[in-house]
Amino acid sequence: MTALLQVKAVETYYGNIRALAGVDVEVQKGEIVCLIGANGAGKSTLMMTICGSPQARTGQILFEGRDITRMPTHEIARLRIAQSPEGRRIFPRMTVYENLQMGASLDNLKYFNEDVEKMFALFPRLKERQSQRGGTLSGGEQQMLSIARALMARPKLLLLDEPSLGLAPLIVKGIFEAIRKLNETEGLTVFLVEQNAFAALKLSHRAYVMVNGQVTMSGGGRELLANPEVRAAYLEGGRH
Repeated sequence: MTALLQVKAVETYYGNIRALAGVDVEVQKGEIVCLIGANGAGKSTLMMTICGSPQARTGQILFEGRDITRMPTHEIARLRIAQSPEGRRIFPRMTVYENLQMGASLDNLKYFNEDVEKMFALFPRLKERQSQRGGTLSGGEQQMLSIARALMARPKLLLLDEPSLGLAPLIVKGIFEAIRKLNETEGLTVFLVEQNAFAALKLSHRAYVMVNGQVTMSGGGRELLANPEVRAAYLEGGRH
């Protein structure tokens, strides 16, 4: 069976600096796959490369068997790959409701009201704040909005870049629970980049470890959670 997303020997550069050095990653339909690694390992660069900005200099990225390596970002989005980027990047002057409108797929506007209600059920805080400007929300609420806006596109693949960054543990738990629920009830496929290795590995079916732009290890989420090397490097000496 062809994987939903295949990243093959991808190298990405910023000028003369190589940020990704021959990365191979696969995500099967219906999986939650996470990529963990230290800050600056190249995790966010991989996410952005999948979305076409920057483009891979060498290697290949396939989505549903189709080569998207040289495709512009807006065309990649039309294939129903949605991203909740690092740093949230919501529209601060727009209300919660308007942000959700911006995320909605033009092809699926007939489902708009249904999808908005689904987001409010998933993140009840957003329903309470629907007429509030995005910039006035707390960090956790902005993260919920960023994910909900991406989900409004009815994605076949959801890319999540550091969803727990800077958030209180209770908020993180709620966000990860929402991702799990969507995966279990709707079969949503998720590729997750995360520094909170413990939460990400617990959530994921499979995982990759990235060091200096290279994938150095892969395996089942629970398998890597139990791996002494991973625990020492990313789980504070295994104290979790």
